[in-house]
Amino acid sequence: MKPLDTVCALPVPRRTLVTGATGFVGSAVARCLLANGFNLRLLHRKDALLDNLEGIDAERITGDLCDARSLRIAMAGCDALFHVAADYRLWARQPRALYRTNVKGSAALLRAAAGAGVGRVVYTSSVAVLHAGMDGSVADEQTPVTLGEMVGHYKRSKYLAEQAVHAVAAELGMQVVTVNPSTPIGPRDIKPTPTGKIIVDAAKGLIPVYVDTGLNVVHVDDVAEGHLQAFWHGTPGRRYVLGGENMPFVKILRLVAQRIGRRVPKIRLPHAAVWPIALIAEGWARLRRSDQEPLATLDGVRMSMKRMYFSSARAREELGYRPRPATQAIDDALDWFAKNGYLDSAS
Repeated sequence: MKPLDTVCALPVPRRTLVTGATGFVGSAVARCLLANGFNLRLLHRKDALLDNLEGIDAERITGDLCDARSLRIAMAGCDALFHVAADYRLWARQPRALYRTNVKGSAALLRAAAGAGVGRVVYTSSVAVLHAGMDGSVADEQTPVTLGEMVGHYKRSKYLAEQAVHAVAAELGMQVVTVNPSTPIGPRDIKPTPTGKIIVDAAKGLIPVYVDTGLNVVHVDDVAEGHLQAFWHGTPGRRYVLGGENMPFVKILRLVAQRIGRRVPKIRLPHAAVWPIALIAEGWARLRRSDQEPLATLDGVRMSMKRMYFSSARAREELGYRPRPATQAIDDALDWFAKNGYLDSAS
């Protein structure tokens, strides 16, 4: 990650806490901050997989968003916060955990930050909390949306979390800038994320059919740089979409197939045809009391009926945000997945 060529009147913080640095986006944010002279403290759970922290020269501290005492300890001595951590699951057998982490945990972290005298916060929300239309219309930070439009517990929890963060910031007079990443793709997606799994499965030929939907694809390193730009240039109380390119789902599959040398899926399934598959898969997961996300979910079908198309015009104009082409994000993701053995069964 190269340092950004930016000019800012704000001084580099003495110590910055980053949450979620063991994750896909969080590790990219941590690397970007480190390359730009930030002294980092990384908060992670005791049982977290630490592979994504390799090569990041930073203090590490264990804690949990659901443990207020650990948050106060983590924030002590910090004067800036990048809150990237979230429970990112599109399906959960016990969804209360998403609200506990994403909503209550975020509010508790901001209160701990205020108690430590933190001057500036960048909060990572998501485009999941924004309006998504069925007609392919492009939304932005100001497009009207309600809680009732949120499909699934993850989206609802992030919507309520953003509201909770803004409420705490207003109550305590904190400078909080919110960023809303779209669909990050790129290297170090170790889990992988739901989108990364699509790239892996497509590369392995496991997606022979598709549904008519669309995503906004962005390189994870551009999202990371957008976080830093939001810290330097963002207006407290405002949100900024950190997106890239609006792409039909079939185009994403086509780009992956062409890069790997596979046949492009040509069968488009109507959403109604996927509904019974999701119903059976989800029911079987509940019967088995499994926490693993089913092959298809009812919320996933509902989400696919909308096109997640967004504009990053505000971030471009106010932050200097300049994402690279989405094809590079897909190429970099495939290169990393191949190098790290995720595509070994692909032929």
